[in-house]
Amino acid sequence: MMSILLACLMGLSARSAFAQVPAQDSRNTNIPTTKTHMALPEFRSLEAWEKRKAYLREQILISAGLSPMPTKTPLHAQVFGRIQGNGYTIEKVLIETMPGFYLGGNLYRPVVSGTKHPGVLNPQGHWPYGRLENQPLYSGPSLGISLARQGYVVFAYDMVGYTDTIQVPHQFTSRQYSLWSFGPLGLQLWDSIRSLDFLSSLPDVDPSRIGVTGASGGGTQTFLLAAVDDRVQFASPVNMVSAIMQGGDACEFAPGLRLGTNNVEIAAMFAPKPLLLVSATGDWTRNVPREEYPAIRRIYNLYGKGSQVSVVQIVSRHNFNQQSREAVYAFFDSVNPGLSDPVELKEHDIGIPILPDVMVLSNKTLPADALNLNGIFKEWIDRDQSSLAELKDQASRRELLRRILEVEIPLSITKSVYGERIVLSRPDVQDRVAGFWFAGHGTPALLIDPAGAQAALQSNIFAKLRKRHSPVFVVDAFQTGGAKAPRDESDPAFLAYNVGDDQARVQDVVTAMSFIKGNGGLVDLYATGDATLWSIFAAAIVPWNVNMHLENKPVLPSDEEYLVHFDVPGIERAGGLPIAELLVAEKK
Repeated sequence: MMSILLACLMGLSARSAFAQVPAQDSRNTNIPTTKTHMALPEFRSLEAWEKRKAYLREQILISAGLSPMPTKTPLHAQVFGRIQGNGYTIEKVLIETMPGFYLGGNLYRPVVSGTKHPGVLNPQGHWPYGRLENQPLYSGPSLGISLARQGYVVFAYDMVGYTDTIQVPHQFTSRQYSLWSFGPLGLQLWDSIRSLDFLSSLPDVDPSRIGVTGASGGGTQTFLLAAVDDRVQFASPVNMVSAIMQGGDACEFAPGLRLGTNNVEIAAMFAPKPLLLVSATGDWTRNVPREEYPAIRRIYNLYGKGSQVSVVQIVSRHNFNQQSREAVYAFFDSVNPGLSDPVELKEHDIGIPILPDVMVLSNKTLPADALNLNGIFKEWIDRDQSSLAELKDQASRRELLRRILEVEIPLSITKSVYGERIVLSRPDVQDRVAGFWFAGHGTPALLIDPAGAQAALQSNIFAKLRKRHSPVFVVDAFQTGGAKAPRDESDPAFLAYNVGDDQARVQDVVTAMSFIKGNGGLVDLYATGDATLWSIFAAAIVPWNVNMHLENKPVLPSDEEYLVHFDVPGIERAGGLPIAELLVAEKK
């Protein structure tokens, strides 16, 4: 009786421990948000950092919908409406960054001719009048005029939905757009890349000396552009690099952008080039001199270039005020010694032109081929399909798909056993994949049901497998069956920091297959319904062949069907189910 009682107690204890598995899954317990205090980068070697930097660069481009990089079409730049000032000129600019989409801005130039000048890009922040805002906390014209007097050619350009760039609203998001990685962040980063193309092409600009500075949302664009485009040589993101707030506007986040990373690490990607961090005491950059700056300097020290990064802090609320701008002027002067008259490093005698004189669309209409939001979305899709068609290397397609799904093939797996119940975990992630393992003879079978393990155990497939004594692993994929658990997805930027349910389910299938591979080599995979999709994408990613037995596979002829059955950001851009099935077939 005592042994029976002990066995019962052990069984209850095992079931109790097993029941806690979903609540222990890091994907349910560790939910970063825009305002999570982020861990800062620590790297022991330059080699490790360079590897991480390359990984992050691709992560940014994939999240923005810019990998593979789209073909650059002619800009058809219009430069007109010149204003002559004291030591500078201002011109209106309209460039076609993609067919039918026009970006507005202003070009500030020194009056000195016959020489090439350093160039500066100025992406705007979230100010009511955008690039033309002129008030104590921010003055775009003051920045452009002062830098022109100092000897720089400056291109100040709009955020989407602001001032002269009005074909789309500033915030346009939808689950359908997300399938194609289409959103404000990606469109603005593309505008920044094309603005750099435009500035570099000007006959009076030295393309080897181009910098960028912007504040707030413009600060986000500053460090994103600096991270992905090697042509930027000096940069100053203003009041945006922070470990406690990552940017709350839709143009500052996109699915996958900050998975496992943050703005501090992204800003550090500019190392070892000259970088000035401007911070303020009255916003989320208040800790920069004591926390974020030392972390970034550690990265610079790996190159032996710690002196190339510097920091200033202004006693003010969120701003790009005169004091902050003059700190940027002094930094630019240190990078370009001898260029500027020291008198011009302090703002003085600046006459701000009236809005009609500097607005591109004042008494002017957009070209006849200008598209609306639906037209731009269609152009984005067409461009994506063209870029993917040029990606003929199947290994590259497989890697793109893997990165979009955010799936890794585990190098090691921790196993916990509770009788027939088993829990797998990736030690570096602390996720949980729970299921039932039944020993047997022959090729192990992995059984996945969209309703979870209990539904799979009651299926005819399971009965047939056990009748022939096959070893079977029946899995509760993420948020199915016994793996369901509370998960806070309320932050609008949730997918910028966390994987979605379907991505996690594909990972669980890959983890389960990796476990089986380590215990026998071959894998027979049985799935039904939506689980067939998780299985196909998993099989497309792993380097080995998988014998799949699929029932009731959903058909995905449209975006609407993807949203119902396999809602993964960027999946259409990567070629979707047809590419996954092609990758699986080619291995056979």
